[in-house]
Amino acid sequence: MSKKAWIIFAAICIVLLGGLVYVSSKDKVDVSSADINKIQSASEQSGNIADHVFGKADSKVMLVEYGDFQCPGCGNAYPNIKAVTDKYKDQMSFIFRNFPLSSLHPNARAAAAAAEAAGLQGKYWEMHNILYENQSQWGTLSSDQRGQSFANYAKSVGVNVDTYNKDFASSKVNQKINYDIALGKKAKVNATPTIYMNGKAVSQDDWSNQKNLDTLVANTLKENGIALPAAQ
Repeated sequence: MSKKAWIIFAAICIVLLGGLVYVSSKDKVDVSSADINKIQSASEQSGNIADHVFGKADSKVMLVEYGDFQCPGCGNAYPNIKAVTDKYKDQMSFIFRNFPLSSLHPNARAAAAAAEAAGLQGKYWEMHNILYENQSQWGTLSSDQRGQSFANYAKSVGVNVDTYNKDFASSKVNQKINYDIALGKKAKVNATPTIYMNGKAVSQDDWSNQKNLDTLVANTLKENGIALPAAQ
């Protein structure tokens, strides 16, 4: 190769390398200043999508789950969490953040995108619930099949499917999932579900047992001076 050709080749490599660095830095999420124990508002980094909050947003008691929609453990925890958060929805807040373990669960990130896309039409929790309640049906689908399955779920919860399909594949939904993952990494999450109650890790013995989880929530509410529901 001539000297001129080497110069041209080197210039091309530099341009390509610079492009890769730019893409890498563009996709990088900086959560160094984020307080992971507080509700995250919408920002450019999160695709302008805020934390999804179920229950009383301004409560002193907050349960946060870093979860994977295809994770069997998360599927097992789901009915316990739902029962407790439904019971105490007027006393506490519950936040679900995406932490798809894509290397283990190939449909997890797509499921997260489905929930976020439905959320843009005000149907996040409906989609969250239907995904967990039907986990065994879509968990083994191929990448070609899962999209239609998720779209059917979206239609069943009342969203506009054309809009949903656009949002499902959008950069803002992708950014939201990346933002949640970055928060999870900051929280030292390395498995799902990882659950925190007011910043303290909830043990598997508690989240895997509805009675134990109920007791934990009730005690935390009392510690924070919050009256339990009248039935208590």
